[in-house]
Amino acid sequence: MKDSVKRFLSPAYLTFAIFSILYILWVLWMENLWLLPGIIIIFDLFITKKVKWLFWRKKGLIKNKIIIELIDAAAFGIVTATFIRLFFLEAYSIPTSSMERSLLIGDYLFVSKINYGPKLPNTPISFPFTHHTLPLTRNVPSYLEWISMPYKRLSGLSSINRNDVIVFNFPEGDTMITEYPDQSYYALVRQYGREFIHEQFNLVRRPVDKRENYIKRVAGLPGDTIRISAGILYVNGLTEEKNKKMQYDYFVQTDGTLIEDDQFSKIGISLADVKLNPSRSLYELPLTEELRDQVASLPNVVSVNRYENRNPYSGIHTVFPFSRNFPWNEDNFGPLIVPEKDTKINITTENLPLYHRLITLYEGNDLNVVNDDIYINGTKTSTYQFNMDYYFVLGDNRHNSADSRFWGFVPEDHVVGKAFLVWLSMDKEKKFPENIRWERMFKSIN
Repeated sequence: MKDSVKRFLSPAYLTFAIFSILYILWVLWMENLWLLPGIIIIFDLFITKKVKWLFWRKKGLIKNKIIIELIDAAAFGIVTATFIRLFFLEAYSIPTSSMERSLLIGDYLFVSKINYGPKLPNTPISFPFTHHTLPLTRNVPSYLEWISMPYKRLSGLSSINRNDVIVFNFPEGDTMITEYPDQSYYALVRQYGREFIHEQFNLVRRPVDKRENYIKRVAGLPGDTIRISAGILYVNGLTEEKNKKMQYDYFVQTDGTLIEDDQFSKIGISLADVKLNPSRSLYELPLTEELRDQVASLPNVVSVNRYENRNPYSGIHTVFPFSRNFPWNEDNFGPLIVPEKDTKINITTENLPLYHRLITLYEGNDLNVVNDDIYINGTKTSTYQFNMDYYFVLGDNRHNSADSRFWGFVPEDHVVGKAFLVWLSMDKEKKFPENIRWERMFKSIN
């Protein structure tokens, strides 16, 4: 009896018990009891040891002890990092100025997947630590689509809230032009025509989880009504909460003299953001209200005026939903209701441009219009009920952000996670060590 108790209290059995409890909790989180037999593998790994799971430790295969330990460490590191990246945290960097001043080019972030619940991959077979392309290649996919999984999100700590900064898969990224990976395929089709694009360039199609990652702020939740008037956002008829870091483009007129580069650096304006018309001594600068006041106080500045696009038809080919029925632009947009799951709406040929992409591409229906009649999956209808929640997102740099104004809604199955911490920030216009923005390191994202 004592021997049995002693055996069950041995380190091997205690380790097995701990890993088994963690594994069962993970299975319950996954909501898939078919994974429970995996405990057999854990039992064999720690107790019976019948199968050589660490096959490189097999006698005679590798004789050098240091190499074996390196392989052990690499295998443990890859498995652990992959698990953390899939279910808890993922690193992300800021490549553009669309979220200035909240986030700057050169910021390195941690994105929490546990907040909203991790989204299981649509393509589970992929090369470790890559997104959609193999390292050192330009067009070779890093994933296989032999196994394709439907959308599933595990339980999280909270729901998505207004003003959250989220990372998501680019909704228009289902089709990419390999020669111009940073440009929207659909925007180029609207500009040059589908036939020209298909004849001149190579295209690649990507599943949801392998589309480019974007980062924006949630402006509209499912069911919200969004309107932008003179550049000011209104949600359900109320002006948005004050964000001191939000910026617009301003025209800055000087007395004929130039503003020195060191003055821009002192104020905190990136030289990459400075646009100058030297013949008119006119600058175009992205500024917050605080920066606007600082620039206006410079001795050679005559006036500072915010830019506003007042041409209602300037966005027909560039602003969602790309229709003359909706003469909107980036500064005067809406009203627009953000679709909500299980909500039924009336659809007509007039408002169909707002929902066509949602009904077909995001929710997988076949839609045809015949003599002003709408057929969904072969059935004539005048209503549609959404299967997912959607979100309306904006960049804090309102005149330099490719956001929902230009491509529409973010479906819930595209949401990756919540940006919550800047762990490193580097100014690409400066040299080491001056390029490290120490004041931004380990700073929470609001």
